[in-house]
Amino acid sequence: MGTIDFVAGCFGGAAGVLVGHPFDTLKVRMQGSSAVYKSTLECFNSIVKKESVKGLYKGVTSPLYSLAAINAIIFGVQGNLLRRMKNPDALSSHFMAGATAGFLQCGICGPMELAKIKLQVQGEGLKYGSVKSIDYTGSIECLRKIYNMAGFRGVSRGMIATILREVPAFGTYFLTYEWICRKMTKDTETECSTGTLLLSGGLAGCAAWIITYPIDVIKTRIQTDGALLQGRLVYKYSGYLDCIRKSISADGYKVFGKGLNATLLRAFPTNAATFAVVAWILRHMAPSNSSNDRKSAIERATSFAQIDG
Repeated sequence: MGTIDFVAGCFGGAAGVLVGHPFDTLKVRMQGSSAVYKSTLECFNSIVKKESVKGLYKGVTSPLYSLAAINAIIFGVQGNLLRRMKNPDALSSHFMAGATAGFLQCGICGPMELAKIKLQVQGEGLKYGSVKSIDYTGSIECLRKIYNMAGFRGVSRGMIATILREVPAFGTYFLTYEWICRKMTKDTETECSTGTLLLSGGLAGCAAWIITYPIDVIKTRIQTDGALLQGRLVYKYSGYLDCIRKSISADGYKVFGKGLNATLLRAFPTNAATFAVVAWILRHMAPSNSSNDRKSAIERATSFAQIDG
């Protein structure tokens, strides 16, 4: 079932983006160092009033294409690696397979999120004194401008935080999904119900975000940072530790929870949709497997295809 894992992940990722991007825009606006919103609802109303509903989908092109590729890697690597492990039934194997997949997609995820975040915060009027923010018309132009001004270092800004977030996040993601599915499905049953898939996927996404959210706040601030001065990029933060110190000094430790509500509101439907689409594709396109070995929760969802004929 090697190739089909990649195909399923690709379409699952695209579905998740379309469902969750407006919530992601709220998260990024709430996390930004210049954020003045008191609540997620206030942020939502402000965006719609000033920028219309289109403002909620700013930067969607970048994640729509790249997250399709990222999820192809995530589900493809996780599924194939898991089947090659000595004990694929162990929850620790699900964690390791997910963590490995998370690490391998960081090369795409880092620059993609940089472009997405830059586009999402446009319109907020970010300024450092007389230094102006940069306007971008699209994801490719954004990365090209950053590369021309700051080279590879500029395009890879936030990469360390991305890796520190993605590795534990995806390990937790697949472990939680599998654990919940097992708890909600009897050993005698050959498939996970649609409701179980949706609930498990949604809660897995929430769990992954909760444990890595403080890292994501710093990553977002590092990646939103950067303004134009005489043709070159200047930064408010000199590095991660400087960002942490200045963030705590300005907003206290509560800064590490800014935008969490919007994130969890996004995480549940996004990941429920992602797993539902992945399961549906595996259900209808995966070859029959007559093995009696225990299948992962995602693979057990494919048995509907065999039942429905």
